[in-house]
Amino acid sequence: MASGGGIQIPSRLPLLLTHEGVLLPGSTVRFSVDSPRNMHLVSQRLLKGTSLKSTIIGVIPNTRDPEHDTDDLPTLHKIGTAGIAVQVVGSNWPKPHYTLLITGLCRFSVSGLLKERPFVLAEVQQLDKLEQYTTPATEGVPAEEGELGELSHKFYQAAVQLLGMLDMSVPVVAKFRRLLDSLPREALPDVLASMIRTSNKEKLQVLDAVTLEERFKKALPMLTRQIEGLKLIKKTRKIGPDNEKRVLSVRKGGVFPGRQFNLDEEDEDEDGDDTAALERKVHGAKMSEAALRVCLKELKRLKKMPQSMPEYALTRNYLDLMVELPWSKSTKDCLDIRAARTLLDNDHYAMDKLKRRVLEYLAVRQLKTSLKGPILCFVGPPGVGKTSVGRSIARTLGREFHRIALGGVCDQSDIRGHRRTYVGSMPGRIINGLKTVAVNNPVFLLDEVDKLGKSLQGDPAAALLEVLDPEQNHSFTDHYLNVAFDLSQVLFIATANTTATIPPALLDRMEVLQVPGYTQEEKVEIAHRHLIPNQLDQHGLTPQQLHIPQDTTQHIISSYTREAGVRSLERKFGAICRAVAVKVAEGHRVPKTDASSPEDPTQQDVYINGTPYSLLPVQGMSVNSTSLDKILPFGTPCTNSDVTSSMRYPDKAVPPELPIVIDHVALKDILGPPLFEMEVSERLTLPGVAVGLAWTPLGGEILFVEASRMEGEGQLTLTGQLGDVMKESAHLAISWLRANAKTYQLTNMVGSPDPLEATDIHLHFPAGAVTKDGPSAGVTIVTCLASLFSGRLVRSDVAMTGEITLRGLVLPVGGIKDKVLAAHRAGVKRVILPKRNEKDLEELPANVRADLDFVTAANLDQVLNAAFDGGFPGTASTHPQLSSKL
Repeated sequence: MASGGGIQIPSRLPLLLTHEGVLLPGSTVRFSVDSPRNMHLVSQRLLKGTSLKSTIIGVIPNTRDPEHDTDDLPTLHKIGTAGIAVQVVGSNWPKPHYTLLITGLCRFSVSGLLKERPFVLAEVQQLDKLEQYTTPATEGVPAEEGELGELSHKFYQAAVQLLGMLDMSVPVVAKFRRLLDSLPREALPDVLASMIRTSNKEKLQVLDAVTLEERFKKALPMLTRQIEGLKLIKKTRKIGPDNEKRVLSVRKGGVFPGRQFNLDEEDEDEDGDDTAALERKVHGAKMSEAALRVCLKELKRLKKMPQSMPEYALTRNYLDLMVELPWSKSTKDCLDIRAARTLLDNDHYAMDKLKRRVLEYLAVRQLKTSLKGPILCFVGPPGVGKTSVGRSIARTLGREFHRIALGGVCDQSDIRGHRRTYVGSMPGRIINGLKTVAVNNPVFLLDEVDKLGKSLQGDPAAALLEVLDPEQNHSFTDHYLNVAFDLSQVLFIATANTTATIPPALLDRMEVLQVPGYTQEEKVEIAHRHLIPNQLDQHGLTPQQLHIPQDTTQHIISSYTREAGVRSLERKFGAICRAVAVKVAEGHRVPKTDASSPEDPTQQDVYINGTPYSLLPVQGMSVNSTSLDKILPFGTPCTNSDVTSSMRYPDKAVPPELPIVIDHVALKDILGPPLFEMEVSERLTLPGVAVGLAWTPLGGEILFVEASRMEGEGQLTLTGQLGDVMKESAHLAISWLRANAKTYQLTNMVGSPDPLEATDIHLHFPAGAVTKDGPSAGVTIVTCLASLFSGRLVRSDVAMTGEITLRGLVLPVGGIKDKVLAAHRAGVKRVILPKRNEKDLEELPANVRADLDFVTAANLDQVLNAAFDGGFPGTASTHPQLSSKL
């Protein structure tokens, strides 16, 4: 490579064709290659070579559009740069490729091609001297005279001026200064053109400038443009040492010293405008004094921070959030009580207690404008409208609505947020919700608050204590914000299926409003007011196409659903609408044709139970579903029930008559056979069976208790997945009956007055797969065992609930309304309740109270007397009344 003329490159060079940039002598650039020719060059030349000569390759800019590149060799650019590959890295993702780090040595021109495959090999002629990039300026040739010397001096002065506008304390600028002093001036155009922000087209012009004079002329305007850009920036704001880092963009493998300048004045000016705009937003957010102090402090740090630092983005995100929070933005409440009552009644049927509470809040707001937002908790079974009534309350008040689903949340950071010291930190759901609604007095619905979890990351229910405490939430502190935010104007509504799983401290902070299940009459009204119109709209049907009578709705409620809410009922209506939609769509696709024959224009066809019949109408009467019962087609009697439902028409070619009326026959076709039947009377056909009432989070349920006895040793067997409390109730019942066996004439299998003598008792609670517990089955167990020991049947229309004591007293229990509604759904006529639960009957709808016969019992004597027809033997004998001696 060395000769008398100086350092020379090989005359034959493999060529690397690249789209990614222009390599200039004196610069170091990283290239990614994946084309077949370039891949072969790397694998066969660079990786297999053992000498320094094998690492020198030629880099030719590929001017062809990469999207239209082909395997054919493009027209080679006339000038290229010889470079030495200092690093080769291979990778298979996302596709096989090599990454090369190449340092430019000198220019060359292509004399001719030697071969095109597997890689390009060309005969080249060196155009530059390598010494000008490697020899210090003090050892170089004397300065040129004339125009070239003037250009060289002007270029050097411009470079010194640019250096003077930058801060020498920045390492990148110091490196630039050393480079400027060490290289000869003839090498400066190539090196500086690689350092400053220029386009590939401009770099290509510098590469094509073979003579030194032309090279200076091409590079000097680029340098001048960067100086003017910095002057413009200095006019708008002062550039300090920290901002200098933002002017210089450092990237690995930049220019010869490994750096590249980023002096784009547009980017810098835009960043300055952003910071100034952010500062104006901070002052205009009307935040609290403490929050404003924190924001100004963070903003001051942001101004001194380079954009390349990771903390810059974190601080900017924090300030953006602080600006977006509604510190003082609120909506004006609609305080018209009459309009609110009308809106609530239109949105929801029943729910009188909830509506009354909302109207009370509005009335108090009219009298006192600074009222804190109430914290309500709606507790009731699924599907009764707890979530939807929360949305309706927001619309009534004219407030924004935001729902936060808490089911399954087991990290307290979901409520309070993460501290900003953690990677990926973010605010909690409360602050995020306020950012979303953009007002500080929305309606927040905390859904499924009873299903919060607990884990090693903390207890979210404990984190909610601060949110839902009216005495604390005026200064709620999110870990991410780390400043207090006022939540006192937020109207919080929590929903739950049961209060049993809510921590007592959290439950104490909320005003609990019970939302019981609906009666059958209420469900019918809800179905025709809301569910059916909604399903018709969702399935593209109209009331003129589908009609569901009220008796059909009642049949669906009683035979196809058994729930406290209306979700399953709505799904059944959806199934009906889909079936009708198929019939309507088939009728639309087939053009209507006249079924009459040309010979007899009055003859019509109709399908009955899937069989086509030709009908001749009676004189003066048209053929329709109401008159078909008067016609005898082919001598076969026809009943109106065969044709009243248009869903019975099986032929797709016959469009259905509209509206399609859904009767019981069509209902069975669509939904199948009934899922539920009134089984109470059928199961009370033997002694030893009684019906109790149970409460579940899904609403009330009827509970059967079955007893059987056989010869044994006086053991009691309990089955049905019973809890400890229910097992104790069974033992209490056995003890009380044994103690009063003579009074009630109870015997064992052989007539002995001790019911357990030589007798085993088995108590079973269907269904066996459902866990059961609680004290309210005590009176049911006593009645069941009394029926077994006496051999008498319990009344088939009676259900009961109540806790018992060893002395025979009946104690009050909870969930009375849900239990009574379950009994009403099951067709029970008489309900036995504890005497002290008589006050709970006032919450029942009037129609339920009218349909049921309520018996309130203070002791087990009264329970047994009401549970058996004609009373129970021994109940007439009363215990002696003891008078007080005091």
